[in-house]
Amino acid sequence: MKITKLFIAVFTLITLLYTASNAQGKANYTADTLSSTINWKGYKPTGSHHGTLNLASGELKMENGKITGGSFIANMSTIKDAGGSAKLERHLKSEDFFDVAAFSTCKFEITGSEIIDGKTMLTGNMTIKGITKQLTFPVIVTEKADTVILTSETFQVNRAEFNVKYKSKTFFNNLKEKFIKNKFDLQVVIVVVK
Repeated sequence: MKITKLFIAVFTLITLLYTASNAQGKANYTADTLSSTINWKGYKPTGSHHGTLNLASGELKMENGKITGGSFIANMSTIKDAGGSAKLERHLKSEDFFDVAAFSTCKFEITGSEIIDGKTMLTGNMTIKGITKQLTFPVIVTEKADTVILTSETFQVNRAEFNVKYKSKTFFNNLKEKFIKNKFDLQVVIVVVK
């Protein structure tokens, strides 16, 4: 009888310790949208335009220091041109480009991460204009107390894959030098807190 009670007590203690250590290894974070930044840059033969986009919401899941999941949503109506061109901003929001009236957000959903040559490679599904494509890009993960900062290297997105057609050589043959390149740059700094 005493052996049975002792066994139950030891088993309960081991279970509690395992559960506690497992819980400590997992963490969920919520995006600090005001501290996070999304920078974009688009190209044409005669130059480029760049600007910002605001993060609307997001969450990050980590386990033992590794990114295991999460998602981030950007508010497409917040597209800004660094040069202050209201005309360009209206055009980017129009049906020619991102059709913000119909598609007010874009989303990146993390499907996994792995360390390759010392870099954290983040993989996930990007959804723009209702079309989803897989992307992988490098990020630096900085942990400070209850805060994690994901800082990406500049990576490229091919707008033609998301049906953004305006002056794209993928969709039009007669543009000559009056085209806009399909690939545009993104660079993000995402701040999340417990």
